[in-house]
Amino acid sequence: MTKNEARQRAKALVAQMTVEEKISQLLYNSPAIERLGICEYNWWNEGSHGVARAGTATVFPHAIAMAATFDPELIGEVADVISTEGRAKYNKHVQFKDYDIFKGLTFWAPNINIFRDPRWGRGQETFGEDPFLTSVLGQAFIKGIQGDGEFLKAAACSKHFAVHSGPEKTRHGFDAKTSLHDLYETYLPAFEKTVKSGVAGVMGAYNRTNGEPCCAHSYLLNEVLRKNWGFDGYIVSDCGALADIYKDHHFTETKAEAAAVALKSTCDLNCGETYDALIDAYEQDLITEEEITAAAERVYTIRHLLGEFEEVRPYSDIPYSKLDCKEHKELNLKTAEQCIVLLKNEDSFLPLNKDCSKRIAVVGPNSQSVTALEGNYNGYASEYVTVADGIRRVFKNADITVERGSNYCAEQPNHWSGFMNMLSDGLAAASEADITILVLGLDCSVEGEDTGFDDDYTACGDKRTLYLPATQQKLADAVCDVCDNVVVVLMCGSSIDVGEKVRNHAKAIIHAWYPGSLGGLALANLLSGEACFGGKLPVTLYRGDHDMPNFEDYDMSGRTYRYINGDALYPFGYGLSYTEFAYENAKLIGETDDTLTVSVDVANIGGMKGIERVQVYASFTDSRTPTPHYQLCAVKAVELDAGEKANIILEIDRYWLKAVLDDGSRVDPDGKLTLYVGGHQPDNVSNALTGSVCEKIEL
Repeated sequence: MTKNEARQRAKALVAQMTVEEKISQLLYNSPAIERLGICEYNWWNEGSHGVARAGTATVFPHAIAMAATFDPELIGEVADVISTEGRAKYNKHVQFKDYDIFKGLTFWAPNINIFRDPRWGRGQETFGEDPFLTSVLGQAFIKGIQGDGEFLKAAACSKHFAVHSGPEKTRHGFDAKTSLHDLYETYLPAFEKTVKSGVAGVMGAYNRTNGEPCCAHSYLLNEVLRKNWGFDGYIVSDCGALADIYKDHHFTETKAEAAAVALKSTCDLNCGETYDALIDAYEQDLITEEEITAAAERVYTIRHLLGEFEEVRPYSDIPYSKLDCKEHKELNLKTAEQCIVLLKNEDSFLPLNKDCSKRIAVVGPNSQSVTALEGNYNGYASEYVTVADGIRRVFKNADITVERGSNYCAEQPNHWSGFMNMLSDGLAAASEADITILVLGLDCSVEGEDTGFDDDYTACGDKRTLYLPATQQKLADAVCDVCDNVVVVLMCGSSIDVGEKVRNHAKAIIHAWYPGSLGGLALANLLSGEACFGGKLPVTLYRGDHDMPNFEDYDMSGRTYRYINGDALYPFGYGLSYTEFAYENAKLIGETDDTLTVSVDVANIGGMKGIERVQVYASFTDSRTPTPHYQLCAVKAVELDAGEKANIILEIDRYWLKAVLDDGSRVDPDGKLTLYVGGHQPDNVSNALTGSVCEKIEL
């Protein structure tokens, strides 16, 4: 079915509804209209890394982890599996007349906000800090979710539009103030690219941007999204965001006025209950029936594109047995292995011999945590393999001891319920071990969405510091005192510094993110050399004492690798491997008005098969406007056997080679443009950590 056919059928169906019926269909929990043969439908479903909150499904690594693959094709495969499992569930939900929340085909994912500040608790839901990487991974994810058939396999939704990344505690009334330069260079590109590639939906954010609530923003919604970008899909509010318009932003005085200003800004669907007041707004002449009708037609265009009203629904042959099946688990494990990042490997301490009979201690609050595998916005897998489980499976001859050693944050003398002071137990295991795997980090109870919990470490899900929580730092420091061979594994969705003592003492340091239900097995495979590290950082990792800008300041100065002041601890784009790749002969081989094409020879000169993440960065000099230090503009994942060499072709969209002026317009840069091609960013820290430099192409 073409979009135009779906639109015409939607118009015909909506034309048969009364005003009251049309208004009822603009709520996320849309009721049935039995006289027209319309079943109830709940629009709210989640699927950022697996079908969420509705029974068994494959739990893939969280979005920030998937971003570390730098591999759009792999992300597209993952998203295709998510929509396959979504259809399998939907087929049975319809069969058994279950129209509850989280049972539909409209997934409110991906989150393509820019992870501009490492303290933001929801950064784990994003594809990282870079507009280009977020754009290409977001487009691949959306294509995988929506499919390329006659009907939408499922409907994706780019969120949260726009300029949204904390603070969580004040998000319902916060005004994110940004310049047009930062708006168009950093905050809007991923939305523009995903909209123009055909995403079905866009979700508005809770906050205001430059004074106007995002879900009723006359400029962002009417001018930018609808008029300039030509978006004809549906716009949905974040959940409860329309109530914020009058309750927290005080942008209107009444609920009816809030509903009216949102509808006039073409917000079609309300996750919440504010659109109950649309009937009052209509009766008060704040809105017209034509505006109500237009919104209803847009949401029903999506429902027709999903095939809801077909005699034989599309994809109805996908069986329930597809959920977390063998093939999907294999992809899950592969993805987890590719997303985990090796930050340090002193004197090639890793890999460990999987047949060794050494004493291995697995110590730390995330050593046996299922929650730290899941992240947030997660489903429920049929099988979980924690870090301790994975090490037991792979290192079958080792003598393995497991202790938590500490809680995430809380530290106090033990009490009758136990599990408060576990330090001595963790040290006992580490002191008698040949190797200690120290599994530290956070989970969604510490960093996450508006947790409502404040303490010395977190503010409603946002971190107050870039260091480990004090109780874990105490454990880590003490373990380093009693064990010579320590491997640190960080499981979290953001930048965390384990401190200089631990960094210097540890033989290896690994960032494992929230790696999905099979993350523990993936990590063990990497530790043993059954798999080869290849993940790259989609965010900058900072020293704990790095002078960060104010969290509430949305100016990009001093933020991310593109505008950082000083040096990163571990830079964006960095990650070690068990093998080594060499680059040569980088050159420009073609150009059009829209693209540049570059070529480079990449050779695996190490002793192990591996995947290299080829990266191209642009650098501007003598520009009339602020430009990034470097801007990622092309990526490609390349698998090479030991000794194998390949010629790699990368196409660069000139969009990413433009300078952005103060008015937001993109122009050709004034000065010299240089491209850098390699396995990392061309900064001095990456060069020093890897012992390699990027190939240079001067244009």
